[in-house]
Amino acid sequence: MRRVLIAGAGGRDFHTFNVVFRHDPNTVVVAFTAAQIPNIDNRIYPPELAGANYPDGIPIRPEAELDAIVRERAVDEVVFAYSDVAYADVMHLASRAMAAGADFRLVGPRASSLRSRRPIVAVCATRTGCGKSQTSRVIARLLLDSGLRTALVRHPMPYGALNEMRVQRFGTLADIDAADPTVEEREEYEEPVRQGMVMYAGVDYADILAAAEEEADVIVWDGGNNDLPFYVPDLMIVVADALRPCHELAYYPGEVNVRLADVVVVNKVDSAELADVHRELDVIHALNPTATVICATSPAVLADGPEINGKRVLVIDDGPTLTHGGMPFGAGTVATTAAGGELVDPRPYAVGSLAEVYKKYPHLGRVLPAMGYGDEQLADLVATIAATPCDVVVTGTPIDLAATVRARLGDQAIGHPVRHVRYELGETAQASLAEVLRPFIERWRISRAGPEPPGSTKGTAPNG
Repeated sequence: MRRVLIAGAGGRDFHTFNVVFRHDPNTVVVAFTAAQIPNIDNRIYPPELAGANYPDGIPIRPEAELDAIVRERAVDEVVFAYSDVAYADVMHLASRAMAAGADFRLVGPRASSLRSRRPIVAVCATRTGCGKSQTSRVIARLLLDSGLRTALVRHPMPYGALNEMRVQRFGTLADIDAADPTVEEREEYEEPVRQGMVMYAGVDYADILAAAEEEADVIVWDGGNNDLPFYVPDLMIVVADALRPCHELAYYPGEVNVRLADVVVVNKVDSAELADVHRELDVIHALNPTATVICATSPAVLADGPEINGKRVLVIDDGPTLTHGGMPFGAGTVATTAAGGELVDPRPYAVGSLAEVYKKYPHLGRVLPAMGYGDEQLADLVATIAATPCDVVVTGTPIDLAATVRARLGDQAIGHPVRHVRYELGETAQASLAEVLRPFIERWRISRAGPEPPGSTKGTAPNG
């Protein structure tokens, strides 16, 4: 019996366990370790999800304990199962595992990707915050407008009660409200649903796939971070960031995505230096010379609201993009600067967990990350906003942050006038994606009229 520890961040790790290890009679998973996301350790992966071989579930421990767990539990193998991690950090973790006495393993897509009986369009990326979500929405809209029933399946964000999140379906904003999501979850679900799209997420992605297949002709995999797709794609589209050129060569597993891509969208070319755009294009052509490459703009457009020009502005941008995504700014910063606003530095006024975020991510500048992995952290965010002297708050997140605060914290409010930034993929890139999708759409419309396609949601994994 081989003893395994899975190092993760509350997403890919659970999927890897479910598909590769859950029913393997020759393996026992002694623990998960958790990193990257606050408050996801010191829990249990429940027995209802873990299966008959794990009647007590599986403990989830902080990654800091990895060395001790390997020694104390006689672990034979540490499996690395999370994303957007610097190559050097992956190898530091490997060194810790091996020094403690275990082998170190990366599980590839052949073992962990499930095969669908519906066509899959996968949207992945080279880093967190490249623009996957806006690209996924464009693709879903093109499919829907062609008459194909379409469902999006979002990369997992299981930050709540895992048993209750096994399969989640969001068809209305009320569905999202009923799930009581964190700010980070709502950022991914709200806009597609507002546009009339169906979004799935959860923990068990075989069960999620089976549910999505029942109501969709085509499924769009809406990836997270720079992770690999959980489903075998018929068309794989990877979004790269011209503001972070060459990062696919330094952050796991972004390079794998580029090498697997059918199409690479180089986003934010309107915000990047021309030399950086060319550097990114050179890397992509070197890694995958046969991929179709699309250059895309990502204009940040301010919604109507209070005047910004000459005003003191507190910018709140997408949390994961700024934190483990490594970006010092986001769409709110770009739009505020273009509109003539004066950026206020929130760092001296950061409260509680937000002050810890600034210590952990020293690259952050005059921007406040929209952190809300729980009500306590959301309250810290609101307190930081209230303490920061400003005339206007500009939110570069895809949700109504003020409404979310009211819904979750009751009488607490942001306390400043708010203006929202909307950002979508540029029209030229949308037209290029339509051309890429055209032959696939024609084929899928024909196949929809024929007999049920063969295949199994249990995919290619040997122990799925």
